[in-house]
Amino acid sequence: MGKTTTAKILFLLAGLMLVGFITSTINDNHDYAGWLLMGCFISIALALRSYELLKGYSFTVMIFAAVTAAMYYPQHFSYVGDFKLSKLIVPLMQIIMFGMGTGLSIKDFGRVLQMPKGVVAGVVCHYTIMPLVGFAITKIFTFPPEVAAGIILIGSCPNGLASNVMSYLARANLALSVTLTAISTLIAPLVTPMLMQLLAGQYITIDFWSMVMDIMKIIIVPIGAGLAFNYFLHGKFKWLDDIMPFFSMAAITLIIVVITAAGRDSLLVVGPLLIVAMLLHNLTGYFLGYWSGRLLRMKETDCRTIALEVGLQNGGMASGLALAMGKLSTVGLAPAIFAPIMNITGSTLALWWRSRPTEVQETSEQAITGKA
Repeated sequence: MGKTTTAKILFLLAGLMLVGFITSTINDNHDYAGWLLMGCFISIALALRSYELLKGYSFTVMIFAAVTAAMYYPQHFSYVGDFKLSKLIVPLMQIIMFGMGTGLSIKDFGRVLQMPKGVVAGVVCHYTIMPLVGFAITKIFTFPPEVAAGIILIGSCPNGLASNVMSYLARANLALSVTLTAISTLIAPLVTPMLMQLLAGQYITIDFWSMVMDIMKIIIVPIGAGLAFNYFLHGKFKWLDDIMPFFSMAAITLIIVVITAAGRDSLLVVGPLLIVAMLLHNLTGYFLGYWSGRLLRMKETDCRTIALEVGLQNGGMASGLALAMGKLSTVGLAPAIFAPIMNITGSTLALWWRSRPTEVQETSEQAITGKA
């Protein structure tokens, strides 16, 4: 049986389960409805793996399946015995950040001198556009104060590894992307608490120095350890390089599920509106990031890079900070929703750009083809 045939069967199965979900929901059989919707998403995710162009969306659809489980059966994602699953969020983020550190080197920071305009423009755009757009959204929409603070929090965080992956897919400036991620993360201990105090202080009490220490603990120390590991033991643990991407995806999924389960009751009230708000936040980041680069007369590849670096945020860090505040079920909601949304929109935008190479890329490809 070929891949295409398997995919068609899986899509058909997904359709049948979707019909079953709708029927069960209409008849108030919600216990069955949850399983059917989960099965629908899992079938779609598996089907997408059969298509080279679409398999990048498989992970995001699996997140939807996991979120469905958390929304319908939250009791299974809060405790395991007497152990509270939210306690895993910070250790998981530290391991993810350690993995990010192992993928960086001192050269990534040194590129600031090689491409100062792009780095300065990218960092300034990131830490102005997303926080201010988040703040504006809290004024446009009416959310509870702690949920509004979470919107500003996700906008005030640095960009994460997703932006590097999307830049690679989009054939953007990957070196600039990695450098922007490194620099924005490095200055986050000061910039993020400052932005939160300025913009979110009206919604919740912000302990500046406590947040500084939390970011150091969750982000900077693990990345520093990863950098040291890469410097002294580069290439000696290839299995670690192979396993980290899969571990990171699993960890991010678990973090989102735990937050969703913790904030389920609040999500049932503000969920649809918060989804609209987070989609608007994310798309506005891409739009303003791209056109900021154009106004600065930057190369097309650099404009694409800045768009992705601005629009994609480190949702895991935001979740960890929400937990540290003791407000995972409220402040943590916006990051939990933003993460899957940005994966969908980021993948879509990256693949759309990939199908539209810049003039330089076209010339280069034609030269290679000619030589071949």
